[in-house]
Amino acid sequence: MERFPITASGFANMEIELKQLKTIERPNVIKAIAEARAHGDLSENAEYSAAREKQSFIEGRILELQGRIAGAEIIDVSKLTGDKVKFGATVTLMDEDTEERVTYQIVGEYEADIKKGLLSNTAPISRALMGKKTGDSIEVVTPKGSKTYEIIEVKFK
Repeated sequence: MERFPITASGFANMEIELKQLKTIERPNVIKAIAEARAHGDLSENAEYSAAREKQSFIEGRILELQGRIAGAEIIDVSKLTGDKVKFGATVTLMDEDTEERVTYQIVGEYEADIKKGLLSNTAPISRALMGKKTGDSIEVVTPKGSKTYEIIEVKFK
């Protein structure tokens, strides 16, 4: 099984979602299927079809989460230190053209959420940042063209 890095909080979120699916979502969909069956002819029963589809999604997601949890290599970011960018670092960047600042935490690909500032360790910006330190500049090719950033701060929290 291939191992992948994940923060402790990302791992906890996967465990919470798995527990929710197993203890709440799965029993609810089983109940919905039973109620839909009671309505009679299953071939023309939209409620039954929808419930079965939802059950299929839930079971697939449970299997996916169980696989991810088994392959997770948990990294406790609070124990990391240093001035170089590595997995788990929270990095503040400044766009050298617009002087706009942005902050990202480099996390595993399964917990990435750009809206929350969680950047996958496989993203082009993350790969360009690895091993760099405060004051260094990086150039990243984006769909909108090349961008240059200066690393303003590297911290671990």
